[in-house]
Amino acid sequence: MQRTATFLWHLLPTATLAIALALVSPDGLRAQDTAAAAGTTAESMPPRRIVISLTERRLHLLEEGRPPRSFPVAIGRPGVAIPLGDSQVLRKRRNPTWRPTANQRRDNPALPASVPPGPANPLGKFALDLGWTAIAIHGTNEPDSVGRRASGGCFRMLPADIAALFEAVPVGTPVRVVAGPAAVPPPQAAALAAAPLAAAPPPPPPEKAASPPPAILPDPRCATAGAPLRRMICTVPELAALDGRARGLQQRRLAALPAERRDAAAYALLQEERRFDDRITARCWVRRGMEEDPAVAAAARACLGDALTERLEEAKRR
Repeated sequence: MQRTATFLWHLLPTATLAIALALVSPDGLRAQDTAAAAGTTAESMPPRRIVISLTERRLHLLEEGRPPRSFPVAIGRPGVAIPLGDSQVLRKRRNPTWRPTANQRRDNPALPASVPPGPANPLGKFALDLGWTAIAIHGTNEPDSVGRRASGGCFRMLPADIAALFEAVPVGTPVRVVAGPAAVPPPQAAALAAAPLAAAPPPPPPEKAASPPPAILPDPRCATAGAPLRRMICTVPELAALDGRARGLQQRRLAALPAERRDAAAYALLQEERRFDDRITARCWVRRGMEEDPAVAAAARACLGDALTERLEEAKRR
């Protein structure tokens, strides 16, 4: 059953705003969205507004430059008149006191005159009073009712959702209640419209000229090598090349040092090489006479190749 529309006039600090109130029964919702939207153009669109769809039972927060946000709401239960049309947020209340309306007290005489803030308060912790008498967007102490037709005419939201909405909207934010689906742009389109054009990426920095490969410096001990490890390195070309490249890198670093530091660095490299020989001799099980067993010799050469490769890579990182 449709009730006659009434008009509430609210005196604002800068202008007098006429707010039309249309109360309709949920059983006879009329699509007045087209007429309401006819006077709204892209140029006159407010930067922030709320649209509530009764059929969707959702509240949409539309903000210029941001993707729309959507929240489920509870709407008036069957038989309760629901406002339809345009209004605005007239007042914001934190930790509100709930006072039942005369109709609510008539339907349920056991209701108290008021309920203070707390877990038993039907308004929850936040309330946004609208331009319609006794109509608000508020929280609830019955979160299971959100998304259903369960309220006395207000719009209930989940506690976390009303907290976010309360912080996002100021007094004066326009509110539109529509019977059908809300004309909300998809999040992707809104994000694309709000996103600034990406600047062209800066040109990549010029590539540094690749350093010439290090010279392969043969081990001067090869002529008189008697230790099994050095003898194997000197007699296997692949191993000699790996060892020689590491020596070339070491000599390049030594040449770049100041003269007063060069001798100490050369001595440190010599000590490091001796420790390497001792460690790899044990690791690869290099010993005299292993050449007599081809399988043992092949395993030792493979192990030594891995060790020399690791040493060369470490020298490159220094």
